Amino acid sequence: MNSVISLRMRSVVGAAGALLAASLLLPSGLPYVAGVAQAQAVNSQPRVKRGTAVKPAPSPAPSTSKELPPRVPFTEAEDAVAGIPGIPDARFWADSETDYANALPTQSGPWLILSSGGADGAFGAGLMTGLTAAGKRPDYQVVTGVSTGALMAPFIFAGARYDEELRKAYTQVSAADVFEAGSSTGESFVNSWPLRDFIAKQITPELMVDIAAAHRAGRRLFVVTTNLDAERSMVWNMGAIAAHGGEQATKLFCSVLLASASVPGGFPPVMIGVEANGKHFAEMHVDGGLGGQFFVAPAALMAATSQYHLPASELYVVVNSGLQPDFKVIDRFAPTILTQSIGMAVPVDTRLMIDRAYLAAKRSSIPFNVATIPASFNVPSAGAFDPKYMGALFKTGAEQGRGANAFSDQPPPYPAAPVSKQPNRMEKTGANR
Repeated sequence: MNSVISLRMRSVVGAAGALLAASLLLPSGLPYVAGVAQAQAVNSQPRVKRGTAVKPAPSPAPSTSKELPPRVPFTEAEDAVAGIPGIPDARFWADSETDYANALPTQSGPWLILSSGGADGAFGAGLMTGLTAAGKRPDYQVVTGVSTGALMAPFIFAGARYDEELRKAYTQVSAADVFEAGSSTGESFVNSWPLRDFIAKQITPELMVDIAAAHRAGRRLFVVTTNLDAERSMVWNMGAIAAHGGEQATKLFCSVLLASASVPGGFPPVMIGVEANGKHFAEMHVDGGLGGQFFVAPAALMAATSQYHLPASELYVVVNSGLQPDFKVIDRFAPTILTQSIGMAVPVDTRLMIDRAYLAAKRSSIPFNVATIPASFNVPSAGAFDPKYMGALFKTGAEQGRGANAFSDQPPPYPAAPVSKQPNRMEKTGANR
């Protein structure tokens, strides 16, 4: 969201390289990744919830790399003006204040912001169904999603009639529905064809029609990916894509969702064909979480020094990742060290982004609302995308949504320092005996 956060995340990713991709499989920020570390870091133990009995990681499947076709070269200037042939309003740069303003709805209303979080997206999915059951869920004027937030966003945007599909997607999915160990190319550690096919089945013609209708009615659905060539975030106007209709629009819609959930190095990047001044080439798009854990507005508009007022009536932020630290004695093994490090960095960045969103809402004189996974939630996970774990988290979210305190009007408090009883001097020496 703000440039400091984005730079910090980018520096972490850049320094770690391929190891990062191999170990970013925790419920922290980059979606559907918790299984890659298990599939690749054979000698490491994956980071899981407190009290979890960790199973040995399976050996990676053998892979035979095949040579990829060379990319069509293009310049920064060409990429800056590139667009989707036939769908000129399909997207805009996330740092473009003018394009952002032009893409917003003309009427005010509540905004819903869905964060990244991997399998922990079950919380946000459950929260939405709980709000529906309690009769407290409005038709959000703007819905934005990053990573796992992007995958749930179309269902939420289209309305409560898709709550059952949302529930199934976050309680019945398993690791086999997300990735296959091994890769036939040198682009990634695993193959994401299961997730690609899963998305294609979920994005039905009926869903596309409903999203298009909501877009024509003035509402907006935005999904964020990262253009890795440009090192810039891209916002996709998913309602405009759906409204275009046809096979091209459906394929692009699904490709954007897959890209927003594709951890670079862990999953293959998604190549998206564009055109600039008559020249056709393909951009490389990866996980939207690289540029921030959620998206409200361009970074410059979210800065503490900005005077920008959000044109919303209320701001709702759903954080699909835990913000509490998890203690673990770390093995002296690079993927394990890196996993724990990212597990620590992402909640820190998420909290900073929540603070910026809170300040932006107060500056705009609109109510601020944030929902986070309760600190008390400690159901163990048996591994990547464990349906029982995700089901329990979905239920927790649903109960919170039905309750009186589904959202808080302030950023979540920082966890208190752990208290440990230290023996006093007399106890140490036995003088009290």
